[in-house]
Amino acid sequence: MKKIALLWKLVRSDLRVLLAALRHPDRPGWLIPAIALVGLYAIDPFNFAVPFVGVVDDGVLVPMALHLMVRCLPTQFRHLRCQ
Repeated sequence: MKKIALLWKLVRSDLRVLLAALRHPDRPGWLIPAIALVGLYAIDPFNFAVPFVGVVDDGVLVPMALHLMVRCLPTQFRHLRCQ
Protein backbone atom coordinates (compact mmCIF):
# COMPACT_ATOMS: atom_id res chain seq x y z
CA MET A 1 0.00 0.00 0.00
CA LYS A 2 2.94 2.32 0.72
CA LYS A 3 4.29 1.85 -2.80
CA ILE A 4 0.93 2.77 -4.33
CA ALA A 5 0.76 5.93 -2.23
CA LEU A 6 4.31 6.83 -3.25
CA LEU A 7 3.51 6.21 -6.92
CA TRP A 8 0.38 8.38 -6.66
CA LYS A 9 2.40 11.17 -5.05
CA LEU A 10 4.94 11.03 -7.89
CA VAL A 11 2.23 10.97 -10.58
CA ARG A 12 0.41 13.89 -8.96
CA SER A 13 3.62 15.89 -8.86
CA ASP A 14 4.42 15.05 -12.49
CA LEU A 15 0.92 16.04 -13.59
CA ARG A 16 1.25 19.39 -11.84
CA VAL A 17 4.56 20.09 -13.57
CA LEU A 18 3.16 19.07 -16.96
CA LEU A 19 0.04 21.20 -16.52
CA ALA A 20 2.14 24.21 -15.57
CA ALA A 21 4.43 23.58 -18.54
CA LEU A 22 1.40 23.39 -20.85
CA ARG A 23 0.27 26.81 -19.67
CA HIS A 24 3.71 28.33 -20.18
CA PRO A 25 4.10 30.24 -23.48
CA ASP A 26 7.62 28.85 -24.12
CA ARG A 27 6.66 25.18 -23.79
CA PRO A 28 8.42 22.66 -26.05
CA GLY A 29 6.61 21.81 -29.28
CA TRP A 30 6.52 18.10 -28.53
CA LEU A 31 4.68 18.49 -25.22
CA ILE A 32 1.09 18.79 -26.47
CA PRO A 33 1.24 15.79 -28.85
CA ALA A 34 3.03 13.68 -26.22
CA ILE A 35 0.41 14.39 -23.57
CA ALA A 36 -2.37 13.73 -26.08
CA LEU A 37 -0.85 10.37 -27.00
CA VAL A 38 -0.47 9.32 -23.36
CA GLY A 39 -4.07 10.38 -22.71
CA LEU A 40 -5.32 8.36 -25.68
CA TYR A 41 -3.25 5.40 -24.56
CA ALA A 42 -4.76 5.61 -21.08
CA ILE A 43 -8.32 5.40 -22.46
CA ASP A 44 -7.47 2.84 -25.15
CA PRO A 45 -10.43 0.53 -25.94
CA PHE A 46 -8.19 -2.47 -25.23
CA ASN A 47 -8.59 -1.62 -21.55
CA PHE A 48 -12.31 -2.32 -21.81
CA ALA A 49 -11.84 -5.64 -23.61
CA VAL A 50 -9.39 -7.08 -21.06
CA PRO A 51 -9.89 -5.00 -17.90
CA PHE A 52 -7.20 -6.55 -15.68
CA VAL A 53 -4.47 -6.21 -18.29
CA GLY A 54 -5.58 -2.63 -18.95
CA VAL A 55 -5.43 -1.65 -15.29
CA VAL A 56 -1.98 -3.15 -14.81
CA ASP A 57 -0.84 -1.58 -18.05
CA ASP A 58 -2.14 1.88 -17.13
CA GLY A 59 -0.83 1.57 -13.61
CA VAL A 60 2.72 1.02 -14.85
CA LEU A 61 3.24 2.48 -18.30
CA VAL A 62 1.27 5.73 -18.00
CA PRO A 63 3.06 6.92 -14.83
CA MET A 64 6.40 5.97 -16.41
CA ALA A 65 5.56 7.94 -19.56
CA LEU A 66 4.50 10.97 -17.52
CA HIS A 67 7.69 10.87 -15.50
CA LEU A 68 9.77 10.50 -18.67
CA MET A 69 8.07 13.57 -20.15
CA VAL A 70 8.89 15.60 -17.04
CA ARG A 71 12.50 14.43 -17.20
CA CYS A 72 12.71 15.46 -20.87
CA LEU A 73 11.46 18.98 -20.14
CA PRO A 74 14.05 21.76 -20.04
CA THR A 75 15.17 22.55 -16.50
CA GLN A 76 13.24 25.82 -16.42
CA PHE A 77 9.98 23.84 -16.57
CA ARG A 78 10.79 21.09 -14.09
CA HIS A 79 10.42 23.39 -11.11
CA LEU A 80 7.07 24.84 -12.15
CA ARG A 81 4.04 24.08 -10.05
CA CYS A 82 0.41 24.92 -10.75
CA GLN A 83 -1.14 27.50 -8.53
